[in-house]
Amino acid sequence: MATGTRSGENLALTVHGPVGVLDLLVPAGAAATDVAREYARQSGLPSIPLLFTSFGAPLLPDVALADAGVGAGDVLVATTTIQPPAPAAPRRSWRSETSEPPGALSVVWFCMAVGTAVLAAWFAAHTSSEVLRRSTVEVLAGAAVLGVLPIGRFAAHRALAAPAFAAAAAFALAWDPHPERLPTIVGIAALVGAVAAAVARTLDRRNEEALRVWITVGIEIFLVTALAALGGFPPRVSWAVLLVGAMLAARFVPGFVVDVPDQYLLDLERLAVTAWSARDRPSGRRGRTLVSRAAVAAVAARGTRMLTAYCVAVLVVAAITAPLLLESTPLAIDRIGARCLVFFSGCGLLLAARSYRHAAPRALLRAAGLICLGVLLGTGLLTLSDGRTAALAGTAIVLAGVLIVAAVATGRGWRSAWWSRRAEVAEALCGSAAVASVLVASGVFRSLWESIHIQV
Repeated sequence: MATGTRSGENLALTVHGPVGVLDLLVPAGAAATDVAREYARQSGLPSIPLLFTSFGAPLLPDVALADAGVGAGDVLVATTTIQPPAPAAPRRSWRSETSEPPGALSVVWFCMAVGTAVLAAWFAAHTSSEVLRRSTVEVLAGAAVLGVLPIGRFAAHRALAAPAFAAAAAFALAWDPHPERLPTIVGIAALVGAVAAAVARTLDRRNEEALRVWITVGIEIFLVTALAALGGFPPRVSWAVLLVGAMLAARFVPGFVVDVPDQYLLDLERLAVTAWSARDRPSGRRGRTLVSRAAVAAVAARGTRMLTAYCVAVLVVAAITAPLLLESTPLAIDRIGARCLVFFSGCGLLLAARSYRHAAPRALLRAAGLICLGVLLGTGLLTLSDGRTAALAGTAIVLAGVLIVAAVATGRGWRSAWWSRRAEVAEALCGSAAVASVLVASGVFRSLWESIHIQV
C-alpha cells in the first residue's frame, strides 16, 4: 500500500459538492471514481462528479486514494465542471524527496554497509582495547540514529539498514567471551534491532513490510534465547530451535503474508440482515463496489515485499544458526542429531523454494538451503584425517550435486507433476525429521538414556 497505510484501513473523508457536504468512510485502497460514484448515489446527482483535493489538485479515477496521498480526515471537492489546473500543492511531509527513487545500486551499497557494520562489531567485541571498542559502539549507534531519520532520497533504504547498525552496536557492547552466553548476546542484539526498526517504522512507513519483519523476527529470536537462558539450557538448544523455526517459516509464511482486505472479497453493501432483504434486488445503479486494478496491484506488491523480507530473515537465521549448532555440539551422540538437523533443514529449505513463483524469495531460500548443506559438508570434511582425502571427497560431492541438478533441469523434471508430488512428500518428511532431530541435537535423548542407565 502507499505510505503510512495498512491494508484493510478505512479513511474518514469529507466531500464538498454542488449539493452539500457528505462524510464518507471508504477503504484506503478504493479509487477516486468509487468515492465519486458513492457521493453521486447518496446525494442524488445525475452524473458522477470529478474529485479534487483541498488544494485543487485533480485525483485520477483509477488511482487508489492511499497512492494519491489522501489520508484520514482530508477534505475532497466534488464538481461536475472541469476546473483549470491548480498550482502545485505544498508538500505535506517535511522529509525531502525527489521524483526518482533509489535504484539497485543503492541496495548493494547498503548491503555492503550492513556487512561492514557486522564485521566492525565482531572485531570490536574481540579487541583488547576498551577505547577502540567504545568508539566502535558509538559510531555504530550514531549511524543507527541517523539511519532512522526520514530525510533524503535514500531514507527508505537507510531505514532498513539502521536496525542492523543498532544490533551490531548492542552485540559489541554486550559481548562476553563465555560460549554459554552467546545466545543471550545474540538475543539482546536482535531485540535492539527490533526496537530500532520500530522507531524507523514510526517515523517513516515507506518500508513498513520489511520493518515489520525486522520487529517480528527480532522479538522471536530474543524470546527463544531468553527462555533458553532462563531454563538453563545449553546454547545448542537455542540454535536448534531457531534453525527449525526458519525452515518451518519458509513453508508457512506465504499463507499469511498476502492480506487481502475484506472489502475486496465481500460485497459489504449487499450483505443483508434478514433473508427477505437478501432476496431483494435493488433497482437502478448497482450498489456493489468495484475493486480497481491499482488496488489489486497494491495488495500483490505488499505481499511480495513482505515475502521477500521474510525470506531474507530465513537466510540470515539459517546462515548463523547452522554453523553455531554444529560447533556447540561436542558429544558424539548429540553431534549426530545436530548433523541430521542441519541436513534435513537444508533439504527442507531447498524443497520449499520450489513452490515460490517469485524469483527473489526462491533464490533466497535456495541460498539458505545450500548454506546449510555447505556448512554440513565443510564440517564433515574437516573431520577427515588426510587432507587429500578430504579434498577428493569434497570435489566428488560437489560434482555429483552439479550433475544431478543439470540432469533434472535438462529433463525439465522440476516442472513435471510427478516431481511435484514426490517433492511434496519429500518436503514433509524432511520437516518431520528436522523437528525430531531437535530432541537428539539438544541432548534430550542422551539425558534420558543417562538417567535410565543410572537407575538401572
